This record gives sequence, C-alpha cells and structure tokens, in this order.
Amino acid sequence: MNDYILTLSCPDQTGIVHNVTGWLLEKQGNILDAQQFGDEETQRFFLRIHFALPQAQPLNDLRNDFTRIAARFTMDARLYDARQKSRVLILVSRQGHCLNDLLFRVHSKQLPVEVAGIVSNHTDFEAMARAYGIPFHHLPVTPDTKAEQEARILEIVERESVDLVVLARYMQILSDSLCRALEGRAINIHHSFLPSFKGARPYHQAHTRGVKIIGATAHYVTADLDEGPIIEQDIERVDHAMSAADLTQVGSDVESLVLARAVRSHVEHRILLNGQRTVVFR
Repeated sequence: MNDYILTLSCPDQTGIVHNVTGWLLEKQGNILDAQQFGDEETQRFFLRIHFALPQAQPLNDLRNDFTRIAARFTMDARLYDARQKSRVLILVSRQGHCLNDLLFRVHSKQLPVEVAGIVSNHTDFEAMARAYGIPFHHLPVTPDTKAEQEARILEIVERESVDLVVLARYMQILSDSLCRALEGRAINIHHSFLPSFKGARPYHQAHTRGVKIIGATAHYVTADLDEGPIIEQDIERVDHAMSAADLTQVGSDVESLVLARAVRSHVEHRILLNGQRTVVFR
C-alpha cells in the first residue's frame, strides 16, 4: 500500500482541516485514519492523518508540495512513509528486562522497528544480542572516558542511520551535549511514577513508605535529568504483604510495558510536542 503519515501542529484557527483535506483531495488521497486535538490552554491545534495514495510518490516531493499549506498556517508539519520502519539503537546496562521485552516484541513482529544495534557499558547481554543476530557494542565508561564513549555512541547513531535511541535501563547520565544531539529522538524509561521516588533503589524507597501503587514513566531525554516531556505512564497496585523484591518484580513488568508503548507511539509518529507536554494519539 502507498500510505503515508502526516503530523502537524500550529496556532489554532479556522480552515486548517479544510485545507489539509483539500490538499489530499488534489492528490486523490484516501484518509485511513485521522485524529485531531485543539488545546484551549496553548491555543494550538494538533493533527495526525494516515492516508493512502493511488501511486507511490517520492516523500520529498510530497513534503515540498505541502509547504504551501504549512506556510499559510505556520505549521510544524512532518510527512513520513508509513511503510518505512524506524531504526532503533538500544542502550542498556545490567538490568535486562526492558531489553529482553523489546527484542521479543521486535522478533515476534509486535513492534515495527529494526534494531540497528545494542550498546552497553557491560557485557552481560552480549549473548542475548548474538542470539537475535543484533550487533553488540561494548563501550565501557568511566568519568575520565565519558566524552570519548559518548562520541562513539554518536558515531554509531550516524553510521547506522539511527532514528531513535532507547535507554532500556541504561544507568548512565547522558551529558548535556549528547542530550542536545539526540533531542527528540531518545526515550528513557524511569523506574518510578515521576516525580516520586527518584534516584537509586526506588522500589525500596516505595516499600519503606508503604505505597499502594507503583509505576513507571517513559519520557524524552533532555539535559534536565528526568524532566523531559512524558510520553507514557502506568501503575500497578501493591499491598503491605509484598516485599521490596516483590515490588521490584512488579515494577520491572510495568517498566517493560510502558517503554514498549512509548517506543511504538514514537515510531508510529503518534507523538506531538506541546511545550513541555506531549499529545499522544492512540
């Protein structure tokens, strides 16, 4: 199928949908799915349209032709080939539940991405990468070698034409320069329901406080640690009879699910930024 995805945001005003659908009519486009949202607070309009054309057309030609509509409404507009899978680079340290979940979903065709490689500062999951036929890059890091190690990560991103970097429990704080280089194309899973229980051993903190729900948060990576726009969150109920180990297990399951949802939303072009928040079309 010759199908494409158009996403846009712009100041809310009359005529946006009329002009966009009119452009599609000129192209003999057929709308397969459309979702829109108008934010009264920011006075911005958001739209995602999945459409098909009678014949395949070069993506750059479509993008260039749509600029006349985008300019008229001061749009931040993006056009994608819906058939093109995003290339993903996964970063991981020594906790492999999110990595294992992502690789299984990709292998079983539940997650429409190509894994370009796995980067880790440890070798724990080299065998797992080999089993899936995925290149594994062991890049150890110390405070003295951090800049060099991050430069090598960027080299891999550029060489492998990576569209999205996924921090699947990668227990290293990225430098401001790397965060800027990956702005809008790096997702982190945080092991708590932000902003509660930040830092080390979050489930032990939660256990000490006797919480009744625990959760996980997937967000875009920014230079402000754990403050990037939130993409996905979920929670699970827990009770007084559960140990810290029990909470860790439940939390690991939630983290895996939340991260997979966030990655899917990104690669299906369902996320639009609204200031520090996100609009996520389901």
